[in-house]
Amino acid sequence: MRAIKNPFTTGGYVSEAYFCDRIQESKTVIRTLTNGNNLAIISPRRMGKTGLIEHCFHSKEVAPNYHTFFIDIYATSNLKELVYKLGKEIFDTLKPKGKHFVESFFSVISSLRPAFKLDPHSGAPTFDIGIGEIREAEITLDEIFKYLESSNKRCIVAIDEFQQIGRYPEKNIEANLRTQIQKCKNCSFIFAGSQRHLMENIFFSSSRPFYQSVSLLHLEAISENEYIPFAKKHFEKAKKEINDETIKKIYLLFEGHTWYMQHILNEIFALTSPNGKCTLKMTEEAIRSKIFAYKPLFQSTLILLSERQKEVLYVIAKEGKATQITSGSFSKKHALLSPSSIQTSVKQLLDKDIITVENKGYSVYDRFFGLWLKDEFGTGWSF
Repeated sequence: MRAIKNPFTTGGYVSEAYFCDRIQESKTVIRTLTNGNNLAIISPRRMGKTGLIEHCFHSKEVAPNYHTFFIDIYATSNLKELVYKLGKEIFDTLKPKGKHFVESFFSVISSLRPAFKLDPHSGAPTFDIGIGEIREAEITLDEIFKYLESSNKRCIVAIDEFQQIGRYPEKNIEANLRTQIQKCKNCSFIFAGSQRHLMENIFFSSSRPFYQSVSLLHLEAISENEYIPFAKKHFEKAKKEINDETIKKIYLLFEGHTWYMQHILNEIFALTSPNGKCTLKMTEEAIRSKIFAYKPLFQSTLILLSERQKEVLYVIAKEGKATQITSGSFSKKHALLSPSSIQTSVKQLLDKDIITVENKGYSVYDRFFGLWLKDEFGTGWSF
């Protein structure tokens, strides 16, 4: 295990030593996959789905016995792009294992054979193909599944932001994927997603191809009773001091969202000198500095919104978690137009992933953005 300078990692999974809790969730994921079943993981974005999956992939039960592949399809808009990402991920994972694995990959996935080239300088194989060169995405997808089925080890494929397939223009995309997955007996799948209603519709609507095809794990925030000692331990190990109150305030401000907490703790850990103490004032300054750094991005986001969308967004940011948002009393309280106008703006903001909804409560998706909006267009926020 390699040591790192800052224990609050922000660039992906490092090792078990820097991974907080998720003991029961890890057991569930590993047990489900090693028993040959498929799993859907649902949680808000930046709650730690990716870290949990990577942690399980590195476990002693999985790492020696499986080929593992992880793709994030959040930015994809069609089947061709999904196929490209999956093919490239398999290639990049197999490449370090040697030329034999790469050659066997392209021998099965013949439609990608033009991508099999050798680097003229190093002689190493490269994946050199553009998305536009994938002429028949369904044929290539079929070949990829045949390769997974023929693999010398069982495979586990994790697809993050799986709900995106519902936005693809291709007809019967869910049915085609479901058929391929059913035929592939040598592989288990993780379907992770952040939009609860879309994921639940895919897997628990009786009219959809993936109906009741998976086990389900709802991923909640790590308990503050676990996170506080985890953070404190790493400060103390570096001979730095931070008290429970500071960590708890960070936890409450971001409602346990791992990504935001890790980024702030990473910052204040770096700012705290050896044998020094992290204070509340230092922490608030670090949070405000982090938010300010994103100001140009936040301003660019607002420019793209209509006046009605911005009005609704400002109210949601002010409320923190807005409920009964399309009621007459809500529109009257905040001097907004009719409930139907609010409903239209809410749908548009959801489609743009600017707001999110959990348990009928609407909030600004990016917590840093929400705090910036409170400062700029609300009453501000306190730490």
